[in-house]
Amino acid sequence: MNSHIAERFSHDRYPDPERVPLSAPLRTNNDIIEYFDNAKKTITRAGTWHSKSEIPLPSEILTPSAPGFDFVEKIIDLDDELRPNKVEGAYEDKEDYLRTHYELLREDAVRPLREAVAEVRKDPWRDELDYPPNANIGIYEPTYITSVVFSSRGLAVRVAFSLNRVKKFVRWKQSKRLITGSLVALSPAEDAFRTECILATVAARPLSGLEVANPPELDLFFARPQDFQIDPMRKWVMVECRSSLYEASRHTLLALQHMMHEPFPLSDHVVKAKKEVNPPPYVRDNPYTDMSPLVSMEEADQFQNVNILQEWLAGNSHSLDKSQSRALERILTKSLAIIQGPPGTGKTHVSVIALKILLANLRRDDPPIIVTCQTNHALDQLLRHVAEFEPNFIRLGGRSKDKDKIKKRTLFEVRMSISQEKLPRSRKSQSMAQLRQRTEKMRRLLAPLEMGKGCLDHRLLVKMGLLTESQADSLEMDAENAMGIAQDAPGIQMEQWLGKSLVQCRRPIQPDDFGMAYEQEGFDEVEQIEELEAEAVAHDDDDIEALKGPVTSLSDNQTGRLGNSSLRTDDDVRAVLKRTTDLTGIAAADRGVIYRYLQRMTKELILKEFRQLAALYEHVVVQRKVGQWEQDQRLLAKQRLIGMTTTGLSKYRGLIASLRPRVVLVEEAAETLEAPVTAACVPSLEHLILVGDHQQLRPHTQIHALEDEPYYFNMSLFERMVINNIDMDCLTRQRRMVPEIRRLLAPIYGNTLKDHVSVMDTNNRPPVEGMGGCNSFFFTHEWSESRDHNMSAFNDREAEMIVGLFNYLVLNGVESQKITILTFYNGQRTVLLNKLRNHQNLRGNVFNVVTVDSYQGEENDVVLLSLVRSNRKHNIGFLSVDNRVCVALSRAKRGFYLFGNAEMLACESNTWEHVVKILWGKDKKKNEVLGCRIGYQFPLQCSLHGRKTWIKQPDDWELVNGGCDKPCRCSLPCGHRCMLNCHPFENDRINCTQKCNRYIPTCGHACGAMCCDPCKCMICDRRNNGMKTMLKPPQKNGASSSVFKARLLEPLLDMGASSNVFMPLPQEPLLDLFQAPQTLMRPAATSMATEHSGSTPTKWKAYVNGGAKADDARILQKAREAEAEFLERLQKAERPAAASRSDMLIELSPEKKTTEPMSSRNTDLLLDFGEDAPPAWEHSTIGPSKERPS
Repeated sequence: MNSHIAERFSHDRYPDPERVPLSAPLRTNNDIIEYFDNAKKTITRAGTWHSKSEIPLPSEILTPSAPGFDFVEKIIDLDDELRPNKVEGAYEDKEDYLRTHYELLREDAVRPLREAVAEVRKDPWRDELDYPPNANIGIYEPTYITSVVFSSRGLAVRVAFSLNRVKKFVRWKQSKRLITGSLVALSPAEDAFRTECILATVAARPLSGLEVANPPELDLFFARPQDFQIDPMRKWVMVECRSSLYEASRHTLLALQHMMHEPFPLSDHVVKAKKEVNPPPYVRDNPYTDMSPLVSMEEADQFQNVNILQEWLAGNSHSLDKSQSRALERILTKSLAIIQGPPGTGKTHVSVIALKILLANLRRDDPPIIVTCQTNHALDQLLRHVAEFEPNFIRLGGRSKDKDKIKKRTLFEVRMSISQEKLPRSRKSQSMAQLRQRTEKMRRLLAPLEMGKGCLDHRLLVKMGLLTESQADSLEMDAENAMGIAQDAPGIQMEQWLGKSLVQCRRPIQPDDFGMAYEQEGFDEVEQIEELEAEAVAHDDDDIEALKGPVTSLSDNQTGRLGNSSLRTDDDVRAVLKRTTDLTGIAAADRGVIYRYLQRMTKELILKEFRQLAALYEHVVVQRKVGQWEQDQRLLAKQRLIGMTTTGLSKYRGLIASLRPRVVLVEEAAETLEAPVTAACVPSLEHLILVGDHQQLRPHTQIHALEDEPYYFNMSLFERMVINNIDMDCLTRQRRMVPEIRRLLAPIYGNTLKDHVSVMDTNNRPPVEGMGGCNSFFFTHEWSESRDHNMSAFNDREAEMIVGLFNYLVLNGVESQKITILTFYNGQRTVLLNKLRNHQNLRGNVFNVVTVDSYQGEENDVVLLSLVRSNRKHNIGFLSVDNRVCVALSRAKRGFYLFGNAEMLACESNTWEHVVKILWGKDKKKNEVLGCRIGYQFPLQCSLHGRKTWIKQPDDWELVNGGCDKPCRCSLPCGHRCMLNCHPFENDRINCTQKCNRYIPTCGHACGAMCCDPCKCMICDRRNNGMKTMLKPPQKNGASSSVFKARLLEPLLDMGASSNVFMPLPQEPLLDLFQAPQTLMRPAATSMATEHSGSTPTKWKAYVNGGAKADDARILQKAREAEAEFLERLQKAERPAAASRSDMLIELSPEKKTTEPMSSRNTDLLLDFGEDAPPAWEHSTIGPSKERPS
C-alpha cells in the first residue's frame, strides 16, 4: 500500500493531544473512514507497486535517462520490467491486471519529467531555446521561496521565479506552462540535479501573481512534509515538462492501489475476458421494468411492467430503429453492456433513453446512478439532456461551461445554497478549528523569518541552544550601557552588537525585462487551458485559481557583513562561541560571520520543527476532507444521478464508493484509458455500461512509445473487450451526413452504416449554396508544407485557398457559425485564424477553427478539412492514423470539402487511397454515381446564372464575388448600373462608387462626390478654400444667426472619403454662379460681409471688384476638368481585390478583365486512374494531366 499515505495517517508518529484520531466518536460514515484507513494497511512486501508513494520519489526522477534517448525522434528504451497490456486473452489474476496498468500509467505520468531533468543535468546552463521544440522543457531560474500559505487544501509555499532561461515573456492566461496540477522538480542552483531533487505540484497559478507580479509567482505543494523548505535566500532551479500533467493520473494510481484491498466486480470479464455476459443481479432478482418512458403517453399503461429478460418491445411501439432497440435491450439486461456508436448513429440519444428508463425504475432507497465522461464538455452535453426529465442530479467538479442548467447543479453550488445549520454535523468543523490552531502555532514559529522583522532576538538564540545565558547577558549589558536600551527590546541588542557589520538583505532576483517578444501561443487557448486544468484537477469548488488562507511572507531582512574575518568555516565559528562568554570581546570583523552562522542555524532548527508540524497539519487537512465528504455523502445520497469526469471519479472514488452505487454509465468509453474506467469498478457495482466507438479517437498517452507494440497502452477497456469478442451491439443507422459524405466512411465501417430517411430529404439537408449540388470535393495540390516555432506543420497556400472558399460560402448566404474548419495541426489552426481575422470581408464573423482531436462528438452543416501535409519524404504524420481520419471524415452534415495532397496520401495510406477512389467516382463497390469529386481546380456554380467557375489558385477567388465572372449590370437603387461581376447578395447592399448625378439643392451645383457618399459641392468647397484667408470663423458671441466653417478642400479625385464639412447656407447665395439652369443669382459679397464679424465691406468690395466673377468661372472650369478626368479614370479602373462580406455594403467598381474564358471548362473528370487499375501515381500527377483546357 502507499507508504506515504500510511505515514500520513499514522497515529503514533507525532503524538499530539489536539489530534483527533480517525476512530474518534465523531465518525459518521464508516465507508468513508474505511476507505481512508485502507491507506494505513501494513505492506508486507516492501518495494512492490503497492508501496509506491503518491508523488514520485527523487530517486525515480534522478534515474539516468535511457541510453540513446533523442527528443527529435522520441526513441525510448523502456524498462524490461514494464509489463505490456494484454490485448488478447486473460490476465493471470487480479494483481497481475492491476499491477500492469498501475506501472504503465505511472511510467506514462513520471517519465516526461524524468527525461526533462536528465536533459538539464547534461548541461545545466542551457536555455530553453537550445532544446528541440518538442522537448517541451520548462526551466525557471532563479526561483526563490517568498511565502508560506496556510490553506485548508494543504500547506503550500509561494515561489517567485525568473524567465531568464525562457528568454521570452509568457502570456500566462493562454499558456500551458505550470498549469495547476503540474509536477515540477526543484534543485539547489549550485547542485543542478546532480544529487538533490525535490518534487512538488502546482497548487494554484493565480493570474494576479503571474501576469501582474514581476517576477511572476505561484503556489506549490511539496510532495512530502520532510521536503518542506523555508529559506527565503536559497536559490533554486525549477524544471517541468510542459506536455505532461501528473495530476490527471495521480488519483487513478491511488485508486488502483486501493482496489487491491477491495472486491473487484466484473473481474470475470475485465480480467479473465469471459465472453458470455449475464444480467445484473438486481435485474435478475426483479426483471419487471417500467418501459413507459420509451413509448407514447397513449401506450404507456401497456409497458409499465415488462419482463425485459423474456420479452422485448415491438419495433412499431417506439421511435428507435432496430439497432438502437437492440442496444437499449443490451444496456438494460447485461451486467457489462458494450455499445458501439459510429458517427451520427445516436449513441448519446440511446444513453439518454436508457438513463430515463433506469431512473423511472429507481426506488426511493436505491443509490444514485453514476454517469462519467472523459471531458467536461461531453459531461455537460449529457447532463443537459438529463436535466430535461430529472431535476435531482448533481455534477461533481466546478468547471461547467453551462451556466443555465448545469452550473447551478454542481456540488459546490448546491452545497452553498444550503444553510450551514442544515448541514449534517461532521468532523469538518473540528478539523477547521484544529487547522486554525496549528496555523497560529506555525506562524509563531516562522516569526523570526517574517518579512519586516529586524535582527534575531538573542533570547530566541538562547532558547535554541545557539547562545549561552552569559553570552546573552553580555549583549544586554553592552546595549544598555551604550544606548540605555531595555533588556526586553527584541533584536536591538544584536543590532547594537553588530554595528557596521549589519547589512540589509535583498533577494537577488530582478524583474524580467528582455526587450523581446512574448512567447507565441495559439489563438483561443484560454478555454483549452481551463478545460485541461478542470479535467486534471477536478476541484469541486472555485478555489482552483488561488489558495485561500493566511500567508506569512519570508525574508532574512538583515544579515552580517563578511568583511576580512579570519573565521573561514563553521567549525571556526563554533570554536569562538565555545570559548567566549562575553560576546563584546569578539573582534568587529568577525561579528558579521558569526551572525550569519547563527542565522543559518536558526533556519535549520526552525525548519526541523516546522516539518514535524507540517506532517500534523497535513493529517488535519485529511481529517477535514473526511469531514467534508461526510457532509457531501448525505447530500449526494438524496440525488438520483451524479455526473463527473473520469478524473473526478478517481479523485472522489472514496466518496462515490460510500454511496454504494449499482449502475455506472461511461460515455466516451473508447476515448478513455483503461485504468480510469477500471477505477469505476467500486465494490458495490453490478452494472457497467460502456458507450463509445473504438474506431474514432483513441485515448491519449504522454509517451508515444507506450502506444506501440508490445504495450498498447492507448487501448481502451472498450476496445480490448471488443477484440476479445465480449458480447456487444453496434448502432447502424446514421442521421448526420448526406449520402454523398457518408460514403467516404466505407474504408472504415464497410457496409455497416445505413442512411436514415432524414438525411436523404433535400428539405432537411439542402445542397450547399453556390456549389451547384457538389456537396463534397477534394481539392488536391502540391504546395509544400512548413513548420512553425513549435515544429507544428502548416501550409500557407492551402490556408489561403480555404479562407477564399469560406468567404465565398458566406457571400452565398451560409452563416459563418455553420461552417467549421478542421485541421490535424495546431500550426495550421493558428495560420487559418490569422488569415480569417485579417480578411477585410470577414471581420465580425464567428470562426470555428478547431483541431480534429478536439472535435469528436461535434458536427456542423459545412466542414472544410485542411490536411496540410505535402512534402518530398511522403511523411503524412497524423493522417496515417485511421481513428483520427474517421473523426475528420464524419463531422459534416451537408457539405464537406477537403484540401491536401491527394496523391501523397493515397500512396502512403490504404484508407486514403480508398477515399480518393470513392471521390474519383470509380469505386465499383458502390452504386452511387455522382461524378468526379476530386481535382486540381475547385468547382463553383453561380446560383443566378448557372455558370461554372473553376478555382485553381488562391488569387482566383478575386474573380468571383460569390457568383460568377459575368457582369451584373442590374440597376442599383440610385439608378446606376451595377459594375460588379455577378453576386448572390441584393443590390441594395452595394456601395455605388460612380459619380453622383444629383444637384445640390442649396446652391444648384452638381454633386462632386461618389454616389454612396453624402452629397457635397466641390465648387463651393474650392471657393471656400480660396477665401479662407479673407474670412474669419464666427465668434461665439457674434450677432449673426448663420454659421460658416471653411476647411482645406481634400484632393478632388479622393472622392471616396466622406466629408465632415458642415456648412449652413448664408442668407444669400455666394458669388455670381448658377444655382439652377437659366436662374441667375445676385452677387453675395456685400451680404456675406455682414454675416461674419471681423471682415469689412471694404475688403469684400475689393475682392468683388478684383475679379470675383472671373474667379468663379475659373473654379467652375477646374471642377469640370476634374470631373472629366475622374470619369475617365473610373472607366479604366480595375475592380477591388475582393468583395465585401454579405452583411456589409459592397463597393462598386468596374469588373476585372479576365485573361482566360471560364465558361467553356469541363470538370466531369479531372482525374483518370484507368478503368480497372487502382490509382497509379507517377511523376507527381493524378491521372493524365493536372491542367484543364480553357
